[in-house]
Order: sequence, then C-alpha cells, then structure tokens
Amino acid sequence: MTNELLLNLIFYIVITPVIGTTLTKIMFMSEDSMIVSDAIRRIDGVLKEKPLPESRISHVPSDHSIVLEHVSYSYDGEKNALNDVSLSIKSGQSAALVGASGGGKTTLANIVTRFSDPQKGRVLIGNTDIRDIPKETLMNQVSFVFQNSRLIKASVLENVRMARPGAAREEVVNALKAAQCMDIIEKLPEGIDTVVGTKGVYLSGGEQQRITIARAILKNAPILILDEATAFADPDNEVRVQQALSALSKGKTVLMIAHRLSSITGADCIYVMQNGEIAESGTHDELIRKNGMFTHMWKNYSEAAEWKIEKEAEL
Repeated sequence: MTNELLLNLIFYIVITPVIGTTLTKIMFMSEDSMIVSDAIRRIDGVLKEKPLPESRISHVPSDHSIVLEHVSYSYDGEKNALNDVSLSIKSGQSAALVGASGGGKTTLANIVTRFSDPQKGRVLIGNTDIRDIPKETLMNQVSFVFQNSRLIKASVLENVRMARPGAAREEVVNALKAAQCMDIIEKLPEGIDTVVGTKGVYLSGGEQQRITIARAILKNAPILILDEATAFADPDNEVRVQQALSALSKGKTVLMIAHRLSSITGADCIYVMQNGEIAESGTHDELIRKNGMFTHMWKNYSEAAEWKIEKEAEL
C-alpha cells in the first residue's frame, strides 16, 4: 500500500507537470503555425495584387487642387462604397470628411491618393487626371498621416528621414521640433539615434504619431491627407499632435478625416458622408444653420465632451 501511494505521488509530482508542459508547448506550436500560415497568405495576397495601370502620357499637375467628378467605387462589385461623389478643394484650402463609420471617408482618401482607381468618374489633382500623373510625381505631391501609423525598427533619425533620404541631420531635427517631438527625444537614451520599434524603445501611440508627423513635415509635400491623425493620442499627446498638425498644414491643400469634430471647425469646407454619398457640405457655421445631419452630430459630440469634462472634474 505504501509503495502504491509512493508511486502515485511520484506520478503526480513528476510526470503530470511534464505532460502539462508538453501539451502547452504543442498548443503554442499550433498557434504559431496558424499565425505563420495567416501571414504567408496575406503576403501572397499582396504579391498577387496587380499593379494599377500607368498611362503612357506623363503630366505634371498645374497646382495642388483636388477635384472628384462623379466618382463611384465598389470593393465587391455589388455595393458601392462611394456612389457618384463630386467635390472640389482649391489649392491651399482645407476640407474635412465626417460621418459614421462605413460612410466612405477612408475609401475616398484612398481614391485621391490612388491606392485604388474608381470604377466610374475621375480624380483630378492640379486639373490633371491622377491616372496620367507618374506615380513618383504623385507620391511627391502627397503626404499621409494615418490613424495607425507605425515606425520601423530603426533610429528616430532613420524613421523620419524615410520621407527624404538625402535630408541632413539638422533638417531632421528641425522637423522633429516642428512636430513637437523634442520632449520625446530628450527622454531617449541616445536621442534621435535611439532605435525604436521591435526590441527598441517603446513609444506610445501619440508619440509615434508625432514622429510620423515629423516625417511628413520633412517631406513637405503640397497636399496632405490626414486620416484620424489624433485617434490614438491621450489628452496630453492630443494637444501636441494638434500643434504639430497645425505646423504641418500651413500653406498646404489638406483633406482630413475626423471623428473629433472640434478639430475641424476651421476647415474651409466640411463634407458629411453617409452610405458612400455626400449628404451635406459647407463651413461649420453654415452646416449648423442648416440644422441637419451635421447639427445632430455636433450636438451629440458636444454633449459627450461636456459629460467627459464633468466626470474628469469629479475625480
């Protein structure tokens, strides 16, 4: 009886943990295998994607205006993400796209930057169809700041210099200053030579966003596309990001997508999008006077912001 009890104890103390550890390793191996398989499928999907056709005609835009003429676009060929959209942004003006998720805002921005071509209609930059603008010329005309911007595993200097590889170190520093990044640089162990990204120094979402804005400032393209640029910023970072965006936007044609309506009150024109169409358009004051969809959105946003302030005051 004693020997049997001893054998049972040995089994539970020694053998059982080994079995548990082995099963755990098998489980993690299976998970890793699925992650790798999914990554390979996504890579294959990118490699199989056909490049957009390039015109034999090469034109240079006459200015930095943006015009959409009866643009329609569908991802699946059945439902239109954009449906007969027309708008005009003059050179040096700012326009904002607002509306519920799924309204077509990001799709419209992707069309303007020619990440996709519309099935109907056309997009003009500087009175030139973007399909007739060489891709290098088009990319030199446009800077992007997305809501989920990420940095590569490299130094801050190299991350910013990606926008203009030949830029001098001093130019990179000036771009970082304009983007309100010096508080970030001061706390990094090696300053702008500090490696960030995987196995590098961790930066918050708002800090990464400011580094990305510095990259756009260094590029200094005349057209700026902002897709929820303050989405991941905490309150302190949001103020700095807004200051950086103000510096970046000066003198440029700006197309911005925003859910925080307070950030677009000064836009030259606000387009309210719903179900792939422009439901309303005008300045902030004009839309408020219309007492339509934007007015309802503004009231809801203002009430939510006021509630948040009251809650923070109570803490």
